[in-house]
Amino acid sequence: LGWGGLSSLLSLQEKKIFAVQGPYPIIRRLLRARGWVERKLPRKSRQLKQQPGDQRKQKVEKRAGGGTDKQREAEPNPRAGAQPSLGTTEPLHQPWPRDKNKGEREDEDKKEDKEQCSEDSDDIHDLMSFLVQDQVPNFLWTIRLGNIDRELLPRIEVVNRFPRLNALCTKEGLCQSLQNLPWFEQVDLNTFFPRCYRLGFMDEQEAFIEDFRLTAARSLLKLALQKVGDRPVGTEQAPQSDRVSGDHVSHPMPSTARPRSSLYPQLVEEALEVCEQHLSVLGHQDIDRNTPSPCRTCIAWDRFLQEYYRVAHEGIRLVLSKKQREQCQDVLRRLEEQLPQLGIEGNLNVWILKPSAKSRGRGEAGGSMGHTYPHGEGISPSLCCPGIVCSNRLEEVLELARSCAGSSARVCEWVVQKYVERPLTIFDTKFDIRQWFVVTDWKPLTVWFYRDCYLRFCSRPFSLCHLEPARHLCNVSIQKRYKTLQPDPRVPPDKIWSNTEFQEHLAQLGQADAWQRVIVPGMKAAILNALRCARDHVGSRKGSFELFGADFLIGKDFQPWLLEINSCPTMSPSSVVTRRLCANVQRDTLRLVLDRKDNPTCSIGAFELLYREVGWGLGIAAPQAPQNTTTLCVSLQAAVSSCLSVGLQLEVTGCSLKNP
Repeated sequence: LGWGGLSSLLSLQEKKIFAVQGPYPIIRRLLRARGWVERKLPRKSRQLKQQPGDQRKQKVEKRAGGGTDKQREAEPNPRAGAQPSLGTTEPLHQPWPRDKNKGEREDEDKKEDKEQCSEDSDDIHDLMSFLVQDQVPNFLWTIRLGNIDRELLPRIEVVNRFPRLNALCTKEGLCQSLQNLPWFEQVDLNTFFPRCYRLGFMDEQEAFIEDFRLTAARSLLKLALQKVGDRPVGTEQAPQSDRVSGDHVSHPMPSTARPRSSLYPQLVEEALEVCEQHLSVLGHQDIDRNTPSPCRTCIAWDRFLQEYYRVAHEGIRLVLSKKQREQCQDVLRRLEEQLPQLGIEGNLNVWILKPSAKSRGRGEAGGSMGHTYPHGEGISPSLCCPGIVCSNRLEEVLELARSCAGSSARVCEWVVQKYVERPLTIFDTKFDIRQWFVVTDWKPLTVWFYRDCYLRFCSRPFSLCHLEPARHLCNVSIQKRYKTLQPDPRVPPDKIWSNTEFQEHLAQLGQADAWQRVIVPGMKAAILNALRCARDHVGSRKGSFELFGADFLIGKDFQPWLLEINSCPTMSPSSVVTRRLCANVQRDTLRLVLDRKDNPTCSIGAFELLYREVGWGLGIAAPQAPQNTTTLCVSLQAAVSSCLSVGLQLEVTGCSLKNP
């Protein structure tokens, strides 16, 4: 048989045959180093006209027959029919616009192809792969389950993907799942997830409209109390659109209202009335009311919103009496006790509209609506669709949602979420955090948290006067379009930081303990709450696992806010930091799901057990232990406290009893 045949035979006996589908050269290299043999799966390609098995067989036979170097150069690439490339599977990032990024995408594909060719060029690996081509892999790492043969997939022991993750990994699914949080945990959703509504459902659309109006009333009171030198209340110094340094100039927003007309005198009184009505609702004082919410009918909302826009976006001054000022302060103080998100919602009432079923940056056209776009020019809603859009006007959000919903649209096409107007910034630049975690089982729920993560910066200084993607969408697939922009010389050119660099920055701010005291516990709790809500709707498969990437925004008080959870997060390095961290998390994931089976005390790198459910409310969790330890403790209080796991579909079954 030769060395290759003996190795293949040993791998077959030890169940060490793997398959990799997608741009994962590190996974392939790590598994080969463990003595695993790869079975190369055929890829779905329009260009592939010959059966991959036949093509591979011809090549191996030529090599075995001692073909010349010239002949080998003329032979097809051994991976052409066996190893998928980035361009033949689901892309990591959907380019936008397609025509503009086509050349860039092709360059990335060539780079990935070159990297994988170097991994596959060893003749011995090709020979061993040929010898196991008829064997079922014991381990599969794929970018997408849909790429794998349906008859083959159930026979594979270990797979890196779970089926049916919509309830967790789409914006609509996460929004819906988290609404059920009270069934699973006595935690207020509004303490870690910005308010979110599915516009395709009429009741949620009406709830959003009411929320927008109430937020406008609160914002008006906050604007009325502001004192910004001699400038009118509500204005903001907007950066020039052609500057990168972050210099600010005045840039008022246009409005449909008459520019020199005065505000009607009851504006503040109406805002106070609305907020008082809302406080009564929050205090359940309306529990016996059968009429619509007084917040919807107590004032003429169309007129109120137009006047609010003038105050918020044109800087029209509000003059308060001493009594009104005291009333505003008192109402806002009481609202702060009831509304956990009052501190992050700002006073410009900005909301972010997202395609409900997109994730990982796919389909993000990016942009802003009408009055908030640079230079004030409007964007046709049809040009913004599909994509993530920021807006601070109710009519624009509703118009965009309606214009992008066709007859063939899904039931819920868009979600709208409250934009965090007061995020923590670094050097006046917005950032978010990509945090990894692994689920190795859903029943019982078993979650592993990765201690390392990275920050993604925007390309321009943060400002609410301009809502274009360069300032507000931290996604790498968005920011790579602005490579030439640099918000601040202290931000790295690749716009990526490691969590270690972030902790050093926090120490310079005098908040060295904020990472371990507030940010990490908050991220862990949010992740676990989301998993508990979604697990009844996820396809559970023994032997499977999945590496997820959660995106968090940090508030000025260092509280993390969950934005979304991504399945199959990108492992393509976009910087020096991600090249190192992505390689490490793949290495440690293999340690966790493979090495640990044979050696429970082996190193699992930066992973730590976040939660393992073993019974009715009983959890096994890893405390704050030294690195690379797997010591476990059994406790009624897990790393994040657990509770009885009850489902949402409660049913009583039985049969009738008859007298003897």
